[in-house]
This record gives sequence, C-alpha cells and structure tokens, in this order.
Amino acid sequence: MQPRQNIIESFSTFVQFAGDRFGHWAVESKLRRSMQNCLHRTPQETSEYFWSLYWYKFWQVPETQSLAREHLSAYLQEACYWVAQKTVTSFASTQYQLSDCFQIAIAQVEKILKGFNANHNFTLKNYASTVFGNAIRETLRQRHEVDICTDWGLLRKTTKKRLSEALDAAGLSAKEINAYLLAWDCLKIHYVPTPTGTSRQLPPPDAITWQAIAQSYYSQSQEQINPQTLEKWLLNAAKAIRKYLYPNLDSLNTPKGGDDSLEWLDNLPGLQQESLVNEIIAQEEQQARNHQQTEVKQVLITAISRLEQQLQQILQLYYGQALTQDKIAKKLEIQQYTVSRRLKKAQETLLKSLATWSRDNLHITLTPDLLKSMSVVVEEWLQTYYS
Repeated sequence: MQPRQNIIESFSTFVQFAGDRFGHWAVESKLRRSMQNCLHRTPQETSEYFWSLYWYKFWQVPETQSLAREHLSAYLQEACYWVAQKTVTSFASTQYQLSDCFQIAIAQVEKILKGFNANHNFTLKNYASTVFGNAIRETLRQRHEVDICTDWGLLRKTTKKRLSEALDAAGLSAKEINAYLLAWDCLKIHYVPTPTGTSRQLPPPDAITWQAIAQSYYSQSQEQINPQTLEKWLLNAAKAIRKYLYPNLDSLNTPKGGDDSLEWLDNLPGLQQESLVNEIIAQEEQQARNHQQTEVKQVLITAISRLEQQLQQILQLYYGQALTQDKIAKKLEIQQYTVSRRLKKAQETLLKSLATWSRDNLHITLTPDLLKSMSVVVEEWLQTYYS
C-alpha cells in the first residue's frame, strides 16, 4: 500500500481496491476542501493526532457529526487495511478475501467512535485497530459456523440472544419472536442428536420428535400448533440467522456525490473553531504531561530497585514509616551518621538517575538551579511513593 503523504490526504482519501489488492487512494474533493480550509485557519497544527481529536470533538456535535464521521472514516482507512490484511492471512481456510475483510471492518467506524474515550491513554487509531481485528475475526468465525451447518445444526448451535436479534432484524413482531423462541426452546429440549452426528450432516427431527416438540409447545403456551407449522417457523428462524450473520455491507469509504454538501464548513464560526483548537491543544499538553509523569515514576522506581538492600530499607523506614534517623540507627544497629550518609547517598543516586534521563530524553540542560528543583521533586515523590 502506498502511504499517504500529508494531513490533507489522511483525512480526505479512501482505499480503492484493484481486484483483491490495494489499487489507489481515491480523493473525495469535498473532504479535501474541508481539510484545506482547516489548515488555512490553523497552519501550525500538522499532527494527525491533533486532527483526529479535532474531528472526534466535532463528531460529538449533532450539527457537524456527519462530516466529522466521513473525515474520521478516511483517517482510519490505512489502519483498517493493515488489520484486514493481517487478520485474513491468519485464517487457514476462508472464502473471504482482503477486500471482504476490509468492508467488514470499516463498517465498525460508528461503533469505534461511540466506544472511544479520548481521556484514556490510547489513540483513536490504536483503539480502532483493536475493534477492526475483533470484528473481522468474529465475523469469519460466525460465517464459518454458518457455512458448515445444516439448518438444524445451526439451530442447535445458536444462542437465544443471537436468535432473538436475528428475528428482530428480520422484522418480526414481538409476539412472533416469542412464538419462534418457544418453538426453538422445545426443539433444543427434545431434539438431541447422537454423539456421532456432525453439524454439517445433522438431519431434521423425525416424526416422533416433532410430536414431542408440538406437545411441549402446547404445554407451555396452551396453544395448539401442528408439527408442520413448527417446522416452518424453525426453518424461517434458521434463514433469519443466516441473513443476520451475512448482512449486506454498506461501505463507508464510498465517496458521496454533490459538491455543496460541505459548504457549511466555510461558514463555521471562527470562535467555535478557535475554542475547539485550544481545547485540543490543552488536552494534548495534559496527556503529554501525564505520559511524562509516568515515565519519571518508572525511572525512579527502577533506580530504587537497583539500590543496595540496606539503602532500600532505610528509604522505607524514613519515608514509609516516618522514623527519625536515630530510630532507624537503633533498628538497624548502626550509627546515626551512617544512616544520614546512606540516606543522602540514596537520594543523590535517585536524583542522578532522574537528571540523566531528563538530559537524554527531554534534552534539558542541567543547571544548578534545575538540579535543586529536581531534588525537591524527588523528595516529594519519595514521600508519596512510600506513603
């Protein structure tokens, strides 16, 4: 697959297949113009993470939800393609091609947007990749089950929840669904195939079993239904399950026609966009701070684990149990000045680890004032860590 080159392409183009392979990126002109307008207003923002959050915020607003969904559907095309390719190759035998799996996955965009939480420590693309993979695997598994089963085998394997959903999707009334579910319950009770039978070869119930199913249905509903009607209902139920597990997929990556559907964007109030941009920037900064704090914590925890056992014990007694140096000395049967010296050594070791990490990862110039500030940070962190 040819990677997209810039932010505009990432939020305005869609995968087009050539046979069962990637063909090219199809440009949706309305979305391209939309992104061009956005970048013109905020040219300093060139991060795909920023724009994914930007459109996710707009997706939460009813008036702008449709456009935002299209932009995010475009954005998730690459992730969807790679997950589909990886997942389909992991199935040893399947009649579904890469393009089929792509369509199964991309239909989950709405589900992804509803389930995503921007406040958690993962990106929209990573979250979407997980949902895409789960959707493809579950669909292939279900459809394999449908492919190998006779109608009676499928009815034996299905769950009540799936059957109820399938009947509801087929447009049956609540009364009809209840009747079908009761018939299915009776089938499950009285139709018990021999252990040697397989789902692929499972035959219909015999006449005696049908009479038992009809009698069971009557005893639970007080409604006399003949075996022929029950058989018809159950075959309809099996048909509904197959249709439910083989839905017609409406591709979300098909560009829509009409050049004026996005004209509202040209008239977006500047204040609304400015506020949204500021909100996303603040969110990015907060997430960066949270990530940095997590890394600092890990640096200090690792540094503690590498200290001599007695130094770790002194830190625990001093910060965790709030013992004075005199009491620590008595407890460990050493001199007070030894405790003081070793406590200082442990603190300096932690400070050195944090300073080295800050210099190498944050590219900070270590000055005496900065080291003094870091020393305070380490002291506060130790009090919190051992409390």
